[in-house]
Amino acid sequence: MREFWVASGHHLTRRADHGGLVATPELIMAYLARPELMPPADACEAERNLHASLLADPLRPVSKADIFALADADARENWTFMIAFRDRLITAASLEAVYVNLARNGAGDLPPIFLAQLCHLILRNALEGCDDPYTLRAAELFYRSQQAAIHEGTLLLADAETVEAQQHGQHDIHSSPLTAMLQPKAFGEMDVMDDENAWTYWSRSDAHAMVMNIGGNPRARAGLCRVVERWVAHLMGVAVSVETVASIEDRDWRWFVGLDTEGTRIGNALWHGAELDANAGERIVALMRLTIEDPRLVHERVGTRPVYLILAMGADNVVRHRHPAGRA
Repeated sequence: MREFWVASGHHLTRRADHGGLVATPELIMAYLARPELMPPADACEAERNLHASLLADPLRPVSKADIFALADADARENWTFMIAFRDRLITAASLEAVYVNLARNGAGDLPPIFLAQLCHLILRNALEGCDDPYTLRAAELFYRSQQAAIHEGTLLLADAETVEAQQHGQHDIHSSPLTAMLQPKAFGEMDVMDDENAWTYWSRSDAHAMVMNIGGNPRARAGLCRVVERWVAHLMGVAVSVETVASIEDRDWRWFVGLDTEGTRIGNALWHGAELDANAGERIVALMRLTIEDPRLVHERVGTRPVYLILAMGADNVVRHRHPAGRA
């Protein structure tokens, strides 16, 4: 079986009999190694001791008094979030159960980076055994923001963080984001995925250096549909079928899900019959139609109506992954 997304940390978890991932001390230790939690050179003795004691025993109880003893306010905030998140992970039946709970009840003050990492882990589990690199590349949209650009009339999506890193490494300050997306860089060329190079995704899945041709390659759009199907089935145990559509032809459409903030805004405006700005249509990255396969699972208010999914980019041409509402 081919490996991918090693950086997700899935090898630091345990897959339970129910199919979900269970947190381990090794996973918690990986979080403790993050720069935000490594005590800086000027950290107080209490912070250094707390970090050292958790490295020795990642599951040891941490009291409010332990955190209150830290001299730095930012350190107290970081450790408050970390310990609350750790306790969620180690007491839940699975990481999937944690995510579903956050989706239903809200994430409160949990930093978005924790939610993105949790999504990354769960997706890695949901896509175990997937042999389609287009699907895996499309899945990156769930946990990493994408820079959108039109190239030769086709909509391309590239990892926003990778694009930014490449731009910062350029000497030509006038280079455009599109140039940064398509030029060779020190770590290798940022290829647009196609049928000739898709196989290379396996060796660089953690580099986030392949561009998704969502506008011009049907396999890229199909990959996005397959990800949604696997995600829903994995988290909810519900089989759905998803396909991309050019427009909503059903005049009596009733249900939609915005896959990001901009998609939600556009969907709400359409639902209420409000007038959209002239460029709203151009910001829609993907429009999909989801159908629940077992009619017995469909609420009577939905009936046989499909659910439309709207993925869109913001005014800055960035597609931002969306998770349960948390700390901005």
